[in-house]
Amino acid sequence: MSALARWCFRHRLLVVGIWATLLVALAVPYATLGTSYSDEFSLPGLESSKAQARLQASEPQQAGDSDQIVVHVRRDGSIRDAAVRQKVTSMLDRVEALPSVVSVTSMYGPTGAPRISKDGRTAYATVTFDAQAERIPAADVTRVIDTAQAARDADLQVELGGQAVSLAAEGEAQGTEAIGLVAAGIILFVAFGSLLGMLLPLLVAVAALGAGLLAVGLTSHVMTLGTDAPTVAALIGLGVGIDYALFIVTRHRTGLRNGLAPEEAAVRALNTSGRAVVFAGLTVVTALLGLLVLRIGPLTGMGISAATAVLFTVIAAVTLLPALLGLFGGRLLNRRQRRAVTTRNAGTGHPTTGHPGTVHPPLNTQRHATAMPRSRWAEQVERHRTLFALAALLVVTVLSLPALSLRLGTSDAGNDPKGTTTRAAYDLLAQGFGPGSNGPLVLVAQLGAPSDASALNRLVSAVRSTPGVASATAGPDTAATGLSVIEVVPTGAPQEETTSALITHLRKDVVPAAERGSGLTVYVGGTTAASDDLAGLLAGKLPLFLGVIVGLGCLLLMVAFRSVLVPLTAAVMNLLASAAAFGVVVAVFQWGWGSELLGLGKAGPVEAELPVIMLAILFGLSMDYQVFLVSRMHEEWEQTRDNHRAIRIGQAETGRLINAAALIMICVFTAFVLGGERVIAEYGVGLAAAVAIDAFVLRTVLVPSLMHLLGRANWWLPAWLERILPRVSIEGAPSREPDPVPVVPVVPVPDRAARAERTAGAHHMGVATTAGRPAVVPPRSRPGPTPRQDSAPRAPKSVAVAYLWWFFLGLFGMHHFYLGRTGRGLLYLCTLGICGLGWLADALTLPRQVRSANARIVRQDIAPRADATVAPALDDHVH
Repeated sequence: MSALARWCFRHRLLVVGIWATLLVALAVPYATLGTSYSDEFSLPGLESSKAQARLQASEPQQAGDSDQIVVHVRRDGSIRDAAVRQKVTSMLDRVEALPSVVSVTSMYGPTGAPRISKDGRTAYATVTFDAQAERIPAADVTRVIDTAQAARDADLQVELGGQAVSLAAEGEAQGTEAIGLVAAGIILFVAFGSLLGMLLPLLVAVAALGAGLLAVGLTSHVMTLGTDAPTVAALIGLGVGIDYALFIVTRHRTGLRNGLAPEEAAVRALNTSGRAVVFAGLTVVTALLGLLVLRIGPLTGMGISAATAVLFTVIAAVTLLPALLGLFGGRLLNRRQRRAVTTRNAGTGHPTTGHPGTVHPPLNTQRHATAMPRSRWAEQVERHRTLFALAALLVVTVLSLPALSLRLGTSDAGNDPKGTTTRAAYDLLAQGFGPGSNGPLVLVAQLGAPSDASALNRLVSAVRSTPGVASATAGPDTAATGLSVIEVVPTGAPQEETTSALITHLRKDVVPAAERGSGLTVYVGGTTAASDDLAGLLAGKLPLFLGVIVGLGCLLLMVAFRSVLVPLTAAVMNLLASAAAFGVVVAVFQWGWGSELLGLGKAGPVEAELPVIMLAILFGLSMDYQVFLVSRMHEEWEQTRDNHRAIRIGQAETGRLINAAALIMICVFTAFVLGGERVIAEYGVGLAAAVAIDAFVLRTVLVPSLMHLLGRANWWLPAWLERILPRVSIEGAPSREPDPVPVVPVVPVPDRAARAERTAGAHHMGVATTAGRPAVVPPRSRPGPTPRQDSAPRAPKSVAVAYLWWFFLGLFGMHHFYLGRTGRGLLYLCTLGICGLGWLADALTLPRQVRSANARIVRQDIAPRADATVAPALDDHVH
């Protein structure tokens, strides 16, 4: 990491040019080809998908999206009045002539009586399009809306509902990313007190997010990505992008304040915080790619989109950021801080030259840290660890209680904000025809023979008499295909639990009884049934997904911190943060506590895909904070072997930074709530709540308290795991102080008294010299392998273990870390195994790589023994 940081710093204009070229190279095809986002997906094997496929194959004209034009007479009167009928009929004729419209079924036709309410004041017509909602051009849907609403007047209300209309309305929602950027900028300015310090993380995050979203848009041409995919990618990418840059810039500014030259400060920041950023980004990408195990198209695409955005933020943090640090130099400090550094250097006789090797006096950072409020808070947590742990658990438990009533489903127009045409149409239909009219079930019946008509009639009669069914209407069967469609209107709304129970009852009891003894095949489908199927499918796969991301996260943390309890503690904390976040989401959206005030519609079920998406994002973000917190603790533990000191110092030095990063994420996530789109708002509220709980309750109170209670067991790792786990350092080179070690410059000493003083000083330091002759100092050599502290040879690497690492985490280069090839591992980490080709090639060359690694181990084991034989001779020469 040091070599990469130094190269980017010294070739800063080239790196900035490469990033500018990359953005242009992505923007040109993006502008030319556009995007191809689609919410169309199928759930193979589920009954609603079978119904849709049978309908599409036999009656394609009925498989297109069907929306409603709802008309309502405001004053005394009726839909059947001549003036109203003439106006509505003329409007429907104009709509039927529009592009993408196949037909319009009027309420005034031969079969239109059921489309007029009992009081005669509300009616609806059905507009059938030539494709599913996500494939209809938005301009065509907008034209239908404008044409229908042109018939409005003081006495006649015209509203539209349906999936195509809802998608067109969502497309008009305004992005709110700028609000999050402004709020993040304010927090950064307060934290840094410098305009450049504020702008730098924002520039890096925006550049990375721009490249990531352009890449996601181009990817939509080669795989199915939903319309929510870029928004979710922007939400997570913007948050982690600013945070990653914040961690590195903070470490860089610390180096500048301690007197380091800008280049050395940047190299040290990248070699410490930069390593943590790469590892934290890896955990986020791993958690998001865990969505692949679900094998559900839209969720897979959403995971890949968000992982792409995060990957670009990591690459920008370790390449573009050091280049910008080189451009800005020492100006990242404000004037007062620069004056303080200059005064301190001038007072010690070591002016800042800006070149590597400049000597500056060290600062006792630990002495200053103990006077900080964070240190006092860390001491309080240590002193009252049991009390603080119980209090934090109580807070999380209270927030998690609403999650026990979590009900998954799909929001519909009834959850839209007041004032929208879709919400008005939904309410009018519910008032005039009952709540179930907004989500009718569709029974697709396939007749095996003409004699099955009697079985179909028995089915219609049985459905009509089923509790929970308001009406059941059978359409004419087609002689050529033997297909019949039955529209069933439930008595309950689409989101009510009674409707889900009705779907289950029809599938398990009513339909099988009608099919028995005949060739009739019936599938229960429709939008409501499809939503119910999706919720059931995701609930069934949730344990598998949770096991995958928890297992991978624990494995990564175990590799990083050489501990069993640290990863397990992190996993438990992540689950607690997720439970509390789900509790907040349930309270706001399912119970309706404040959803109308936020302009997010009335209460309703939580989106079915929300748990898996939020778990993937939350596990990644929580691992970020765990990495930044525990990496500092682990660094101190490696140096002192004092558990309480390591936890206290780690909490004190990272607490303020984690809280500032959390505030930025909360602002970014909350900004997405203001967009007015319910699904995205659920993500925003849930993620903002999770980050707040994680940063201000778990990482600030509960994690340190538990680690104090666990004691030295925090850092326990079985010997057999120690042997097979690869070694990955995310703290960089160990150093007690973050400041450069002062070096006494070599100055000629002319007089005898000074020579005697120098000789006495050398004896005091433990180095014996001859009276009139300077000490013999061995020349500096190129750094080599770190000598081993013991003489026991290291165990050779195993081909079988190397293949295990290659198979499970080879795309992230973990098999190279296992073999001791850190540079190659980092290359794979940043390029996903060089886009998979290098990973595939390693399958053939891995045995040879293992033999090479073992040969290198043998050479490194021999080298210390050779050095040990040379050292006494050198000491004898000195003496």
